[in-house]
Amino acid sequence: MIHWLKKVAALSVVALVAACGGGDDPHPINIVETAQSDARFSILVEAVVAADLASTLSGPGPYTVLAPTNDAFAALLTELGLTKQQLLADKALLTSVLTYHVLAGKVNKADVPLGKSIKTLQGGIFKIDAVNTSLKVTDGRNRNAMIIVTDLAASNGVIHAIDKVLLPANKNVVETAAGLSDFSILVEAVTAADLAGTLSGAGPFTVFAPTNAAFANLLSELGISKEALLADKALLTKVLTYHVLGAQVLKAEVPIGAPITSLQGDTFSVSAALVISDQRGRSASIVGTDVLTSNGVIHVIDTVVLPRM
Repeated sequence: MIHWLKKVAALSVVALVAACGGGDDPHPINIVETAQSDARFSILVEAVVAADLASTLSGPGPYTVLAPTNDAFAALLTELGLTKQQLLADKALLTSVLTYHVLAGKVNKADVPLGKSIKTLQGGIFKIDAVNTSLKVTDGRNRNAMIIVTDLAASNGVIHAIDKVLLPANKNVVETAAGLSDFSILVEAVTAADLAGTLSGAGPFTVFAPTNAAFANLLSELGISKEALLADKALLTKVLTYHVLGAQVLKAEVPIGAPITSLQGDTFSVSAALVISDQRGRSASIVGTDVLTSNGVIHVIDTVVLPRM
């Protein structure tokens, strides 16, 4: 009798394991179920349900989810001036924000492409950089979030916890430059050359953006006034398009030492020290990198580069 009972018990355990997905799967619950089992993600789960994304994120995937904690959502509500109820009721906004936190494919911590553009299900990009032993996310609005827990495994992907809700970009290259006081002359020049429409388009673009001081130095170098430069549309267009690439190239993706072809048609090169050499043998230092926009990226330079004339 005892032998028979042991046999029945063993068979029951086998049946239970099979019902839970089999003994070969060490993570029998999916991303949504994993988040539901963790009290830190209760608002995220509410948001996923409100946006009708639960079935998608319970699907085969695989997915990578950067999961904001409850504290991250509380901070977002303060930032946006919304109540939780208002956020959950705005399905369009909620869907855009949540899908911006999801990647198609499983990306564990060890596989994160540091410094490079990472495309989301929402369509926008963010980037992740190493800061000492931690990982920092820069979103489309150039806000930062820290990844505080990594590699929470699920049957259809992986979850990384973050301390801030990410937001997709809401300004293009021109709008972003216009919002930064150090680019006021650049924006004037882009407008005078009738390039604002082009650089507000779908892109993507990479703009090496000269500061106001860089333009002031150029005026001295050329011996002309700002008004004379802005009035010479042909020259202005040639110079400005020399600062633009027809692709999105973040700092980590710059081809060091190789010729880089601009929209204007001429090339320049970038050294490992992030110094640009233009067609006249002049140099410009890249003093700021990876300002993300909805249609590309801006790098800040301290000298206006010049093509062949």
